[in-house]
Amino acid sequence: MDGLEIERKFLVVGDDYKQMAYAHSRIKQGYICCNGGRSVRVRLRGDKAYLTIKGASNSKGMSRYEFEKEITVDEAAHLFRLCEPGIIDKTRYLVKSGSHVFEVDEFYGDNQGLVMAEVELHDEEEPFEKPHFIGKEVTGDRRYYNGHLRLSPYCRWADAE
Repeated sequence: MDGLEIERKFLVVGDDYKQMAYAHSRIKQGYICCNGGRSVRVRLRGDKAYLTIKGASNSKGMSRYEFEKEITVDEAAHLFRLCEPGIIDKTRYLVKSGSHVFEVDEFYGDNQGLVMAEVELHDEEEPFEKPHFIGKEVTGDRRYYNGHLRLSPYCRWADAE
């Protein structure tokens, strides 16, 4: 299926990923609509902006439909006015491991202290090399979805982990 996103998510241990990263950028994102596992998101990443629509995840939480379109920064500024409460603020670090790139997100604000890594795959069974900073897998755990973190931030439930 064209537009299918397959990814696995992990908690990150330590901060070695910062030295291993070949690039990083600040991301601000808001949600115009987010319910039933589906979302419409607006994102500023560096000097670029995107509108993204995501479908509900499959039963494993690993695959879902994703449509993304680059928009102007001005369009994004207008769309942010339509967003539901709760903006996600994070820095994304890109770390190569084998033939894959791990996107490591360091969160700020009410999600301060949360650092997660994602790796995109071509199929759900695709093998990949985990960098040493990869910790517990949280694929499919909805608490770690950005759309959920905006309403139930990490600072409210991290101690229960």
